[in-house]
Amino acid sequence: MTLEDQRALMLSGRMYDDLTPELIAARARAVGLTDAYNRSFGQPQAEREALLRAFLRDVGPGAHFEPNVRCEFGFNISIGHSFYANFDCVMLDGGEITIGDHVLLGPRVGIYTSNHAIDPAERVAGGCYARPVTIGDRVWVGGGVQIMQGVSIGDDAIIGAGSVVTRDVPAGVIAAGVPCKVLRAITEADRTGFRSTRPQILSGCPQPSS
Repeated sequence: MTLEDQRALMLSGRMYDDLTPELIAARARAVGLTDAYNRSFGQPQAEREALLRAFLRDVGPGAHFEPNVRCEFGFNISIGHSFYANFDCVMLDGGEITIGDHVLLGPRVGIYTSNHAIDPAERVAGGCYARPVTIGDRVWVGGGVQIMQGVSIGDDAIIGAGSVVTRDVPAGVIAAGVPCKVLRAITEADRTGFRSTRPQILSGCPQPSS
């Protein structure tokens, strides 16, 4: 099987062999490309975005990762505009990871689309399966959050620090815990009256930390 054949198999949700030479080489390539991006910290935004586009499927303007970002392959990751990830972000993209606009990830956030086989013999043989992760627009994910395979997080949601997200989170809520559960809706009472004096900038770097 070619790498494209194996990528199609991973995206289908069926079991795939995680230990093929093609996937091992693709992971090694991703390490090299993320190393190059991490070393580019402080360089012009356009140069850094070009490096991101060398290994991610789709990158909107203004995307910024603090050092160090890691991904498994990169070719299954799409991120929208004005995206910000704090230090030590990890995205394991055997399945698709789709992230919307104006999303903030705190430090040490992990997104995991793949799972090893439950049967031990199949697991040793390299058996894995993947499910996609989708994060909507204007989502804030707190520090140390782990997002597991097959999860969708709705627009405007907040995920509290240290949470383990194993189920879908609806739009417009605050959710937290292990496992992550909805705590309450975000309402008009949460408005403070703050208005930025800065113009809207879609390609600014860095954005506020989380």
